[in-house]
Amino acid sequence: MKTAIVLGTRPEIIKLSPLIKLLNKKSTSVIFTGQHYDYNMSMHFIDQLGLSKPNYSMKIPPTTPSLQIAEIIKKLSKILEKEKPETVIVQGDTNTVLAAGITSLKFNIPISHIESGLRSYDWRMPEEHNRIIVDHFSDFLFAPTQTNKQNLISEKVHGKIFVTGNTVIDAINQFSKISKKYSKFSAESDDYVLLTLHRSENVDNKQVLSSIVKGILDSNQEFIFPVHPRTQKRLHEFNLYTKLKNSKNILMLDSLGYFEMLELMKNCQYIVTDSGGIQEEATASSIKKKVIVVRKTTDRPEAVLKGFSEIAGITYVGILKSLRKTAKNPSIPKRKSPYGDGNSSKMIIQHLKKNL
Repeated sequence: MKTAIVLGTRPEIIKLSPLIKLLNKKSTSVIFTGQHYDYNMSMHFIDQLGLSKPNYSMKIPPTTPSLQIAEIIKKLSKILEKEKPETVIVQGDTNTVLAAGITSLKFNIPISHIESGLRSYDWRMPEEHNRIIVDHFSDFLFAPTQTNKQNLISEKVHGKIFVTGNTVIDAINQFSKISKKYSKFSAESDDYVLLTLHRSENVDNKQVLSSIVKGILDSNQEFIFPVHPRTQKRLHEFNLYTKLKNSKNILMLDSLGYFEMLELMKNCQYIVTDSGGIQEEATASSIKKKVIVVRKTTDRPEAVLKGFSEIAGITYVGILKSLRKTAKNPSIPKRKSPYGDGNSSKMIIQHLKKNL
């Protein structure tokens, strides 16, 4: 089975790493687009996770989404023409995924989409555009849950659908065992709430970001806040950075690595985030933390239904209410993760071998 895996962001590297380790190296081409982050940092991160250097690496300069997608298509076309894989594997909803989907379609190469069927029904999200388009391109759709499968069925996608769980649980099971050893940051106590913010529809909107910041400050709880570069830029631009920095309750850090984030998630009281991946990760048995989602909707409704997450919305009143309520009782039900038991990668490979 000859495969090509196309990835370009840190979440993709994390979620695809268990699959890459299981596939035959000789018949698998790993293609890194470099969509996010510094190229050298990405290579170091890949090495940290125990992965070999990608077979192909692009250096896509920071630019607009449309030009970024066009550049990936241009470079990926030459690689696929040379490699001629039986399938191209992509994960999630990034510009890399969309570019790889378009390129594979035009080369008549079957597309295998991992983490298909997620829907937020929030058209402000660029990720929503990407995943809907790629789901309709794809020949093999690996849906994490039955809910995701039903989304795909209702949209009448043409590809074959398989429910496999989410490979993020595979990754957590592997890396949470070693995260303490490799983490370069340690909180002084476990009496803190972990805060992360990065979504464009939140941080690029002054009114929304101001409401989130005010809710955080007025909750009077201890926060550790690793600040995404995009968020840091907007906090300065909207004159909000100093308010947070001057608060004795908030420890602001530069963006952290994966192992540091795992340790913070394992040891915190609960999590406040707009991240989709963290909503999944927090359900893993080694983390099991309540998540307050600062978004209007979520593309991970299973976590909400099972009591792992709660949607606070993006208003000051809604956020403050959720924070105060959760501070009194941050516990979650003793249930298994709705995203599987850590065998998703094995299931995906089995399905591909049977169907290619």
